[in-house]
Amino acid sequence: MDGTILVADDDRTIRTVLTQALTRAGCKVHATSSLTTLMRWVGEGRGDVVITDVAMPDGNGLEMLPKIHNDRPELPVIVISAQNTIMTAIKAEEADAFDYLPKPFDLPDLMKRTSRALDRRGPTRRPATPDASDPDRDDLPLVGRTPVMQALYRLVARVMNTDLPVLIWGENGTGKSLIGRAIHDFSDRRSLPFVTVTAGDLQDLEGPARVLARVRGGTLLIDEIADIPAEIQARIVRMMDAPGEYTPRFLATSQSDLAAAMKEDKLRRDLYYRLSGATLHVPALRDRVEDIELLAAHFLGRGDTGNATRALSEGAAKVFANYPWPGNVRQLEHAMRQLALTSRAAEISQIEAEQVLGAQPTAEPLHSQANTERLGQSVERHLRRYFDQHGAMLPPPGLYARILREIEAPLIEIALSATAGNQAKCADLLGINRNTLRKKITDLDIKVTRGRKMM
Repeated sequence: MDGTILVADDDRTIRTVLTQALTRAGCKVHATSSLTTLMRWVGEGRGDVVITDVAMPDGNGLEMLPKIHNDRPELPVIVISAQNTIMTAIKAEEADAFDYLPKPFDLPDLMKRTSRALDRRGPTRRPATPDASDPDRDDLPLVGRTPVMQALYRLVARVMNTDLPVLIWGENGTGKSLIGRAIHDFSDRRSLPFVTVTAGDLQDLEGPARVLARVRGGTLLIDEIADIPAEIQARIVRMMDAPGEYTPRFLATSQSDLAAAMKEDKLRRDLYYRLSGATLHVPALRDRVEDIELLAAHFLGRGDTGNATRALSEGAAKVFANYPWPGNVRQLEHAMRQLALTSRAAEISQIEAEQVLGAQPTAEPLHSQANTERLGQSVERHLRRYFDQHGAMLPPPGLYARILREIEAPLIEIALSATAGNQAKCADLLGINRNTLRKKITDLDIKVTRGRKMM
């Protein structure tokens, strides 16, 4: 790489790491903990790429982006942030950010994005849309730092201001309707109506006309499209083909994979092809276990119960991480509301967590599929779904290392637990050198504890 990078972050460690890595790559680096200094450098014409944090001691990095774009539209800005919500991704998109990465970020990935920014210097995104700072938007409970959620946020940000129809599929309780509402609320149609319809709204012949009159060119969300009878699906096709004077934005949700539903004749092919401009998959909560504690803290911190704020103990967090959550985020929210009302202390105990889950519907254990599905089949299924989430785009570079890390870390953790933390026995069990095991424990940040063997 060849160029000058301006780095703004209040974390000294991050500034040091980025400075060293970018310097080794051949770049010149100016690093600061102040937005004021960053903007002075930009005003002086310094830098070929900016890498900035959002939350800074003297301001908000995102709020500086419009000024940077107006003063130097050719200067790419990469935003990094620990605020892992859909709001951050959308605001970064609206504020003309060249790219956005959540913290903790993957350094090689950031280096590759910086290289692309150096290669593609110049304005690459549409102008920022108005009213991006609407305070009412900060209450979206769409939070998550896992790669699958960050990929989803980026896709939402990219499709929101297009006119493409969007299919949103995922299990019950994952937040499909919230995604649909977010697409509308941050789009150019935000001032027009957002209307959700079901089969009942379209049953009679005048149903489509009434719906179009209500939506008036806004956004029309068709709920659970695969459950709608074929006759009504045909009316939706005709409605999409002849929407009248004002054409709405069409969105649809489904609990099942609509491509599979089409193959099973549950969804008309012509309707599927009309709706599938972009496809968004909202992952189940069990597929993003690392977000459970973050979501729990979000729900407990709302303060809408009138009680003091509660927090999860380490034991309670482990209980929730090991529960399969068949009702997904909605079920987690209800459990947190109950605990906020009934917990006797500021910290929710493991016993209280077990008690609230004991009253939940019986769920199939997470490992039940192992009885009928080989590991390779399960991995293939998850990988295909991961690629599907990115639509026509490829996942971020470095996929091979990320996938190996996700498989390697739990394998070593379970092997250590099975051998009661005895590293010699664990290395023998895994068939690797003990020094190799020690290095992997350090690199993967695995906590080793002594205890009773599982096996």
